[in-house]
This record gives sequence, structure tokens and C-alpha cells, in this order.
Amino acid sequence: MITDEDQELEAIRQRKMAQLQMSQQQEVAMKEESERTDSMKKAIIRKILTQDAKERLGRLKLGYPDLATNIENQLIMLYQSGRLPGQVDDATLKKLLAQIQPKKREINITRK
Repeated sequence: MITDEDQELEAIRQRKMAQLQMSQQQEVAMKEESERTDSMKKAIIRKILTQDAKERLGRLKLGYPDLATNIENQLIMLYQSGRLPGQVDDATLKKLLAQIQPKKREINITRK
């Protein structure tokens, strides 16, 4: 004999399962979108940087991943807006890095 409580519990279970399936589908969709965006960013970066600049950016990613991501995003925005005249070489990338990085204060300690 199935009671009202059993029916309620089954309905709750079914709702929870449906919610779980929806969240899993959303997670998969978000992951696919993220992968697609990353591959587009990488393709643009490959297109606009010279080999030396790519190597510098790769080394920068190892030590300062946030700064490297910031640089990549700025380069992509410049490219998409048409403000990049051609490929970005190592010297141009260095200039961009110098503009973005905050100036470090020089600290001198002297003994008296």
C-alpha cells in the first residue's frame, strides 16, 4: 500500500533528480563555452604575436599568470578594434609590459 508520504517523497526525489540533471547540463555547457573561448583567444594570440613575443608571454605566464592574462586580453581588444598595425614583436610587447606594470619604488637602506 502506497501512502501519501511515500508519494510525496517520490515526488521530492524526482524534483531533486531533475534539478541535478539540469545543473550538470549547465555545467557541461559552461565548460564547453569556456573551452571555445580559450581556443579563440589562443588562435588570436598565435596570429598577432611573433615567435619571440609568444615565448616571452609564455614565460610571463609561468611567473605572473594574472599579468599575462591581462596582457593577452588587451592585445586581443587592440586586435579586434583594428588598432594593431601588424604583428606584435618582442620589443613592442616589452613596451606594453612596461606601461602596464606599476613602477617599483627604489628603496635604499643606509647605515649611519
